[in-house]
Amino acid sequence: MPRRPAPTIRPLAPRAPRRRPDAPSGADLSRRLAAVRLGQGATGSPHPLTDHAANAALENYDRGVKDAFDRIVPVLKRLSALQHEDDFVERAQALAQAELGFSLPLPILEKAWVSQLDMRSLFAWCVFETYEQTSDGFFRDDPLHGQPGSAAAEDFNAFLLSCGFHLLDVTPCADGRLAHAIAFALRLPFSSVRRRPHAGALFDVENTVNRWVKTEHRRYREGVPNAAHEDTRYLKVVLYHFSSLDPSHEGCAAHGSDDALAASCGRQRLMEFQQAVENSFCCGASVDLLLLGIDTDTDAIRVHVPGMDGSTRLDQWLDAATVYEATRHLAPEEARRRIAELAEAAAASAPDPGMVRLIARLLEHNISQIDYVRQYHDGHYADAGHAERFIGVGIGFKEIHLRNLTYFAYMDTVEEGAPDMDVGVKIFKGLNVSRGLPVPVVVRFDYNGNVPGARERAVRHARRVQEAIENRYSDLFAQGLLHALLTVRDQERHAPAEAVGSTISLTTAGGH
Repeated sequence: MPRRPAPTIRPLAPRAPRRRPDAPSGADLSRRLAAVRLGQGATGSPHPLTDHAANAALENYDRGVKDAFDRIVPVLKRLSALQHEDDFVERAQALAQAELGFSLPLPILEKAWVSQLDMRSLFAWCVFETYEQTSDGFFRDDPLHGQPGSAAAEDFNAFLLSCGFHLLDVTPCADGRLAHAIAFALRLPFSSVRRRPHAGALFDVENTVNRWVKTEHRRYREGVPNAAHEDTRYLKVVLYHFSSLDPSHEGCAAHGSDDALAASCGRQRLMEFQQAVENSFCCGASVDLLLLGIDTDTDAIRVHVPGMDGSTRLDQWLDAATVYEATRHLAPEEARRRIAELAEAAAASAPDPGMVRLIARLLEHNISQIDYVRQYHDGHYADAGHAERFIGVGIGFKEIHLRNLTYFAYMDTVEEGAPDMDVGVKIFKGLNVSRGLPVPVVVRFDYNGNVPGARERAVRHARRVQEAIENRYSDLFAQGLLHALLTVRDQERHAPAEAVGSTISLTTAGGH
């Protein structure tokens, strides 16, 4: 497979190569797709490449998990009406077990006869218990069929290598409307992708360089996933987002709902990472880059197809909704050939065959997701804005792959992650605090179980972050309007997160 020669250091100023005559501009595609994105054509026969069995399974999983969270408030409302009954504790526990699948903390229930039931603590407790159930079920049942060693993961890993890439590292925006991007929108096995969301998809360059070093070191020492001398690349992807239904208000908050700015900043961060690698390491060390966008209303992706020389154009992309319409009346194999042709034609310069193959696969996968949204959500999601159930803080959360379930704030310390955390708290002031409900925060730090003392250090780290959160949002914490669950997880084992503490003060054994 032809590859571009060892790279030279390129300036970070955007380039403007001449567009190929057969490559449509992003503006052209947007005009052609306006009606489709707004829901027109959401009904009718599905695409011949759509995986209907996978769509049904994903919908069942999504609905089951979210229903478990959404039952909490109705149950608590029923408890509120019962709190002064003589047999309140027994009836409350029976109701919780029947509707939520777990018992409630006795110290809170037993105080209801002398004071108002502490609904804020009960709400946070229920959110945390439901999160733990979700984590347990994810690792026990593998509902997404993407665990390490699964057939889906092994097949995709082999395909990725055949395209010329030994690792796929994706940074989506931390917005909860993108939490399902890997397993749903792109239909990739979660264990085959390195994922770390950041607000605005603006990943930390230095940390990403360190992860690149670890990946290359393992290739040299262990030959995993392939030998270091093989001509493959580390592929870094940024996934920004936009809204087709309300572009001025429901786009990326970190970029002021400015789609062009979100794409531009994403490309700039990718180029900074690439230049950091090229400047720091010899012998032609480099990475490949890919810029993707996703419409949070329809889940249709757009791909800024790069050229073999590494160029990426902001005003030129290939939209999955266009691909859908162009291939919906073709037989499956003919549709696949047409998708590859469209991807090749959309390249910013001479196309890279391996990159075209990968992009064609992503577009094909996204076609199933477009039909998923059309079938189960009438063409676009009803929750166009934020509807997350909790904030996830720290490093980890391999088990979270559902849209609008979690707002991610990835950080080592609250100080360095303050912008991400502040955005999350602002979102939940609207979602929860405005209704008198607390902001539920799950603090999570994964550790390497093969390293002596790693678990203890992760627990201490989680407690330091909890203290910093309490200090930063002391007004919310003092009013019972912010609660945190502390969890850790051994990243070397396929096992759920372990709860190691909570801000909910209880004297009962077990639970948080």
